[in-house]
Amino acid sequence: MSDVKVTVRNNGPLRIEGEITLLDQDGKAFGLGERAAISLCRCGQSANKPFCDGTHGKAGFDSTCQARDLPPPAPKP
Repeated sequence: MSDVKVTVRNNGPLRIEGEITLLDQDGKAFGLGERAAISLCRCGQSANKPFCDGTHGKAGFDSTCQARDLPPPAPKP
C-alpha cells in the first residue's frame, strides 16, 4: 500500500496525492483517468463537485487551517 498525502490548502481545496480510489456513497468508484493527484472542493461552490474547479477564489472562500493534535476518541459504550 502506498502513502497518500492530503494537504488542506488555505482558502482552497483538499489536495490529495498518491494512489487514490475515490468512492461515492454507494461504493462506486469515480474514474480519475489515472491521476496521481486530485483536488476536492471545500467551499461548496464548485460546478464539478466533489472536485475543485477554482470557484473558491471567485466566491471569496476563507478558511485557514493549521495542523493540530486531535483529542483521543471518546470511548464507545
